[in-house]
Amino acid sequence: MPLLAKNLDYTDRDFDAIKARTMQLIRSVYPSWTDFNVANFGNVLLDVYAFVGDNLAFYQDNQANESRIATVTQRKNLIALCKLIGFVPEGAKAATVDVVFTLRAPPIGNVTLNPGQIVSTADITAPIEFQLLTPLVILAGSDPPTATASVENSESQEDVFTSTGLPNQSFLLANGPYLDDSAIPTASDGVYTLVDSFLESDGTDKHFTVVVDQNDKATLVFGNGVNGKIPVGTITVGYKTGGGETGNVEPGTVNRIPGSFTDAFGNPVQITVTNPAKAGGGVNRQTNEQIKSLAPATLSTLGRSVAREDFEVNALTNPSVARALMTTSNEDPAVQENAGVLYVVPVGGGPPSQALKDAVRGIFISTPSAPAPYPSTLTFSLAVQDPLYLAVNHVMTVWFRAGVAPAVGAKAIRDALTEFYRILLDDGTPNPRIDFGYNFRDADGNFIGSIPLGDVFDAVHDVPEVLRVGGKPTDFLLNGAHTDVPILAREFPKLGTVTIINGVDGSLV
Repeated sequence: MPLLAKNLDYTDRDFDAIKARTMQLIRSVYPSWTDFNVANFGNVLLDVYAFVGDNLAFYQDNQANESRIATVTQRKNLIALCKLIGFVPEGAKAATVDVVFTLRAPPIGNVTLNPGQIVSTADITAPIEFQLLTPLVILAGSDPPTATASVENSESQEDVFTSTGLPNQSFLLANGPYLDDSAIPTASDGVYTLVDSFLESDGTDKHFTVVVDQNDKATLVFGNGVNGKIPVGTITVGYKTGGGETGNVEPGTVNRIPGSFTDAFGNPVQITVTNPAKAGGGVNRQTNEQIKSLAPATLSTLGRSVAREDFEVNALTNPSVARALMTTSNEDPAVQENAGVLYVVPVGGGPPSQALKDAVRGIFISTPSAPAPYPSTLTFSLAVQDPLYLAVNHVMTVWFRAGVAPAVGAKAIRDALTEFYRILLDDGTPNPRIDFGYNFRDADGNFIGSIPLGDVFDAVHDVPEVLRVGGKPTDFLLNGAHTDVPILAREFPKLGTVTIINGVDGSLV
């Protein structure tokens, strides 16, 4: 007599399914047990078994999910899985900005501001603070009494530990979020240098490694005396915390400088500050979804950059890069043989700064002081350039719903289009609608990149404040035409102008 049906469903592992299967088993073994009423004590045991089975299945499913990069949900497990393949997620980057310091009057003596001096925005509850990294001096008699210096959205920290003299010592830094590569530990025997691993360290090398956990706190690990020297005495660790996109403040918003100041002779002076330009370079830590996308891709590069795709994948290891396109003579006849042009789109759009382009180039081209993590071949020539943006201009005639002010409706449309053309989604992964034209091809490999007019029309029509969008071809135009906008291979689309005509009276809103 069969105990259970042959067609077992191994996905039926919840409480109800386990109880139903167990009842089938009971009926097949004990035909006389027909009372499955709740009051029967045997049914209490049945519920207990189903409950335990449900819990065990839940934990097994979660353990299976947490053991794979594609399905993991907890960041600490994701970091551990990435460690197995040699991928280290990037932490937050600190924004920087040039700040102008101005005295009320020419000083009698030099006025010196020391590293660590704080300047901030004027917010009362949560000001965004920046610190001076190098000394700033306004010379005596300067007229105008001004000086400019770069400040960083970070905070300097210092922790002190005592070496036990044992191998493989590790120390958890007290503060976070830790800014990558900022730790400088100094022991009684000198300053220690950060390395990726101790594989190439001998017993005299003053090296250390850093492991950053899911809470963005860093643990410093030192050698065992064979691979990496064991530090002795007191260990003082200077490092920085902070960073993130919140530091990318607008011009004129860094306008507070706490404290009182004097010149070299002790005369009090008054200082004001301002940032003429917008701060830049602040990037949040890589999200789980970004890591899940990038970590497996880096397996194909194997620590070098040879194929065209290698350059694109490895460029994205810089968290300030949102998109990258590599072109060689195979994709662009204008590019010379054994050379390539790498176009990079920074997070937030716009042209990449020279510092970012230099940092991206440093991923592939080694220097005597900074070996490249993913080097290209020695004879390969690489240029990192601004993306070729294709501005998409919009003209539309719309009718708003009753009670909606035209200005409010127009703002909602512009917000919807900004969302449509965004480079990255909220989780940090690429917006699939927007990309270089090269990445849109048909089955035959032909470029089919375009901004579909219908998709843009739907994005506007779906705005809750919009009642109707004009139906005539002249009522909805992209770059002056009622057609899709083609994207050339090297072009990257962006939102251009948005002209909105009120369908009621023909006025611009």
